[in-house]
Amino acid sequence: MSETSAQPSLYERLGGYNAIAATADDLTERLYDNATLNANPAIKAFHDKQDRAGFKYILTNWVVQYSGGPKTYHGRPLGEAHAHLNITEREFDIVMTECRTTFYKFNVPERELEELMGMLESYRAEVIKGMSHHKGHPLEAG
Repeated sequence: MSETSAQPSLYERLGGYNAIAATADDLTERLYDNATLNANPAIKAFHDKQDRAGFKYILTNWVVQYSGGPKTYHGRPLGEAHAHLNITEREFDIVMTECRTTFYKFNVPERELEELMGMLESYRAEVIKGMSHHKGHPLEAG
């Protein structure tokens, strides 16, 4: 790649759809099996109702799209999708810890890991407060 060429997207640097799907598979298992998250009755009800395969599909497509890959996510904005779960700061922190654990397991390089974590962190307020996706979010362009 020449110096004037655009840098590969995070999606490309993560290895594309299949690599992202593998991490989403592992992360889904961690989230669904996390006893602390399931102590929140709304999260437990969601986990009992939403099958893991469907959640893995949604999660994979969200990460694909918001890491610079094809526009494959057709779900609701994150604030809207999480509003009924009454997620706390602590629960969000637990999800972030599970994300980091999954990324370490799959040997995601440090640069990409930190970029992913920053991307996820940028959604904290929306997920916790259940607010609708704010216009102008840097990951909503296009």
